[in-house]
Amino acid sequence: MCIAVMDDGANLVGFHRMDDALIASIDISQNKAYSAVSLKLDTETIQEVSQPGESLYGLGNTNDGRIITFGGGFPLEDDDGNVIGGIGVSGGSAKEDMEVAQAGVDAFDSL
Repeated sequence: MCIAVMDDGANLVGFHRMDDALIASIDISQNKAYSAVSLKLDTETIQEVSQPGESLYGLGNTNDGRIITFGGGFPLEDDDGNVIGGIGVSGGSAKEDMEVAQAGVDAFDSL
């Protein structure tokens, strides 16, 4: 798996690639974090609102293809609910990516 963390300006501030993680997962994890922080939504919700017939259909084709429309990215919020960053995980199934990313969110929230 690859795990990327971005600040509120979508700047990469942390990244880890596990041994043998897919090369494609490097960009995917970073783009999941970018999507979460730039839209202030988790990428699973982005998937839901970008389906044909939904209000944001086609969103995944914006921002030079950086918007990810499947699970694994979450915004990081401060105690007041302000988005101050994002985390993105790639390398497993979307469900596995979401579970690992959620663990990152939970760890961040416990600080």
